[in-house]
Amino acid sequence: MKHLQLCLFATLFFYSCADPKEKGQEIPTAYSFQIVDSLDLKILGNPMITDVSPKADRFAFHDFANKEFIITDNSGSIVSRFSKKEDTPDSYGFLMEFPGFVNENQLALVGMKGVFIYDLEGNMVKRLAHPESMGGAGFMSFSGKGIEIVSLNGKQYLLSKSVRTRDSFAGEQRFYDNFKALELIDIEEEKFIEIVPFEQGSHFLDGGGYFESDYAPALEATDEKLYIALGAEQRLNVYDLSSEGVKLDTIVQLSIPGFEKLPVTPRAEFSKGSITIKGNTPAIRNIHIVDGKLLIHYYGGVPEEKMKELEALWISGDKEESEKLYNQVENEVKQGILILDQNTLNIIGNLDFPDKVNKSGFASAGGFLWMEKAPNDEVEEDFLRIYKVKLVEK
Repeated sequence: MKHLQLCLFATLFFYSCADPKEKGQEIPTAYSFQIVDSLDLKILGNPMITDVSPKADRFAFHDFANKEFIITDNSGSIVSRFSKKEDTPDSYGFLMEFPGFVNENQLALVGMKGVFIYDLEGNMVKRLAHPESMGGAGFMSFSGKGIEIVSLNGKQYLLSKSVRTRDSFAGEQRFYDNFKALELIDIEEEKFIEIVPFEQGSHFLDGGGYFESDYAPALEATDEKLYIALGAEQRLNVYDLSSEGVKLDTIVQLSIPGFEKLPVTPRAEFSKGSITIKGNTPAIRNIHIVDGKLLIHYYGGVPEEKMKELEALWISGDKEESEKLYNQVENEVKQGILILDQNTLNIIGNLDFPDKVNKSGFASAGGFLWMEKAPNDEVEEDFLRIYKVKLVEK
């Protein structure tokens, strides 16, 4: 299941680094996924899991059909639900980043109107204004991917996709020179710090033009370390993370089987104030840490020649045949989860998703992964099943 929401937007940022270490990689296969339990969210609509609380006692969902957030306990029973569709002071506006649990009783999310923290009943606890005024936004949604929370020196911080424009756009070199992927947000002091540039040797500094979805960040942070990959770039950057920012520590070069080459777009085709988001290009989409292991969720992308064939079919007006071909091509895309040891950063596995599981993503908490059951193509179901999945050694 895929959801794509668009609005006009352009982003851009800046920072520095210092002499990182580099690691190569091999891909053994010593692990597998085991479904150990499940819970059912019984609701009509189009819900997607966005996060699980640190203790795995609360689950957050977003229902696209009703533009509503739903909170359940670990049995699937609804604890609360709320919506902010109206134009009120506590409304976030256009949703830009799914909510994440700040703690067991609060959620943070990002909208066009700012960064918001709500209690589980939907009462606004705090609103932080964006560091720059916004002209628009782009948003691709994947299960289990939302705003990140990290504790530094006993204080809670948010890690959010940066939305600053700096009066530039992806058709200009200075956009790439000044790019920053994330905001490190001090909740208490309402302070935003831009972090994570395109580092030296980055694919996105080759002079080509790239869309926001090409370099969308996938990240996880814990124990004063930030692990991040930028979209189609096959490398993991590991930073030392503090309340002052980041310092690049290690680069892990990746070579993911079935990962397609990212198309390059001439910069002359970009215009200021507009954005194109593509859901069919290769990307590392999310990173989770479970029991001392980094789980890197990747989407291999549709081959460029196949996309051209699909576009030609669509333009010809044969929508039925183009949809049929798209489903066939999408089923052939390599999607999986690369597993790294958190301490050594050695690659210790590359796994496919379990059968009959939604491959758009998953959440993690309590030492487990939480994956959605794939929808039944033949019968419309009135529930969403979430599998509790454990990574086990063979």
